[in-house]
Amino acid sequence: MPDQLAGVFFILLLIAALAATYGPLGDYMANTLTSKRHLAPERVIYRLGGIDPDSEQTGRRYTSSVLAFSFVGVMFLYVFLRIQHHFWAPFSAVPTMPAHQAFNTAASFVTNTNWQSYSGESALGYVVQMAGLAVQNFASAAVGIAVAIALVRGFARSRTDQLGNFWVDLTRISFRILLPLSLLTAIVFVGAGMIQNFHDYTTVHTLAGGTQTITGGPVASQEAIKEIGTNGGGFYNANSAHPFENPTAWTNWLQVFLLLCIGFSLPRTFGRMVGDLRQGRAILAVMASLAILSTVLMVIAQGMHHGTVPTAVGAATEGTESRFGVPNSAVFATGTTLTSTGAVDSFHDSYTSLGGAMTLFNMMLGEVSPGGTGSGLYGMLILAVLTVFVAGLMVGRTPEYLGKKLGGREVKFASLYLLTTPAIALVGTATAMALPGERASMLNSGAHGLSEVLYAFTSAANNNGSAFAGITVNTPWYDYALGIAILFGRFLPMIFVLALAGSLARQQPVPASEGTLPTHRTLFIGMLAGVTLIVVALTYFPALALGPLAEGLH
Repeated sequence: MPDQLAGVFFILLLIAALAATYGPLGDYMANTLTSKRHLAPERVIYRLGGIDPDSEQTGRRYTSSVLAFSFVGVMFLYVFLRIQHHFWAPFSAVPTMPAHQAFNTAASFVTNTNWQSYSGESALGYVVQMAGLAVQNFASAAVGIAVAIALVRGFARSRTDQLGNFWVDLTRISFRILLPLSLLTAIVFVGAGMIQNFHDYTTVHTLAGGTQTITGGPVASQEAIKEIGTNGGGFYNANSAHPFENPTAWTNWLQVFLLLCIGFSLPRTFGRMVGDLRQGRAILAVMASLAILSTVLMVIAQGMHHGTVPTAVGAATEGTESRFGVPNSAVFATGTTLTSTGAVDSFHDSYTSLGGAMTLFNMMLGEVSPGGTGSGLYGMLILAVLTVFVAGLMVGRTPEYLGKKLGGREVKFASLYLLTTPAIALVGTATAMALPGERASMLNSGAHGLSEVLYAFTSAANNNGSAFAGITVNTPWYDYALGIAILFGRFLPMIFVLALAGSLARQQPVPASEGTLPTHRTLFIGMLAGVTLIVVALTYFPALALGPLAEGLH
């Protein structure tokens, strides 16, 4: 079958599968997060942690719980990485991870970023992969969903300062949503040929007379939550381009589906919890429209053989797995940058100039189509608040969304959210480009070199984790700078989201009137999509013009 035709089937089947899971998975998550019943394993955890599962928290306490849990996670993982050489490893000796790299890795995995400045198969043993990184893959995804649900409760509730219980939300999301999905997926992956073992590495002799090391590892179990939780950190350096991590074309399709399914189902959860499924469908329509547009543009861009690497080798297939082909790899790249996954089955640094620009643009959208687990939904709801505010200014009325007035306090929180990530990405890029020693880390000079640095800080600030591989980032400066960008890019927006949720929950509902903007109709959907694109264009266009666009027009 020709690559282009296979790519069309790949996309159509993906759309059909996501449409089929939207209702059941969205309703299941809504029921899970609103249920009054506590399962036996959950009650054990509550007793061990001294948690009253029937009590709720104010917005301030919910925020404090999120930050405290994440802080402990960073500290634990940092220490684990620093002492991992004392644990069993499948090869002769696990190297001691430097302090700067351990900080970067701990910050990365606790924030759902999974930026990796190391090769997993040579830098980490099985114990830290499972008990350190995989655990944070579950925890970070659960935290993102919990924050999104707290914001939804802010819209759904009135005259209260209670947003739920973070510890209950965290436990339920982990035990009832992420763990069952990951277990089933891991079994499927093992059946598809993905490895799951604790074998020592073995060295074999090749037909050419050389030697090759055959790796092992509990890959399938980590790969499942890597995609479902939009984490993206690979067991191997090649990530999902490695045959042990992505053995066939259909597992490649399944991985794209898994990294999108929760993000595209959460709007249904939102609609169910606010009591109006039309609101969820409106949010879904914006997410889907932007995702389809991005996919089409990416596939077209990858069909054009223009860019630093494709021009040098005469095709856009350099850096692409021949098992998957250009169109399917382009769809994977779109999915992984529209979400916070960051996994790769091809190498973005080798993409055409405009193809690389699309991966950047996807992250610059704020990863809201559908975005990371939880973060995509609350990012889109923040944009919805801004859209309603702009619409209110146009008609001279106090803006209202879901029966809640959007005054100065609410709009300030939304504005701070939208300004935080671009500020981190652009200031980080400017700082790196201003330092001669950090410019030396770029493999390429000129526009493509700028694109490598811009990509690194955009990926870090948006908690994506993918990279233009031409840049050398395993240096103390980059490890610390990107680690700080990752932490600020994760937790500052969360603080603003939870502050907005608390402000909304305390309000008295406002009945809809003739002047209220219907937020479930086509007009609002178009406005929300337009605001999303315009915010990105006004914020990032100068940087894009100096980087990938300049390279593409050269």
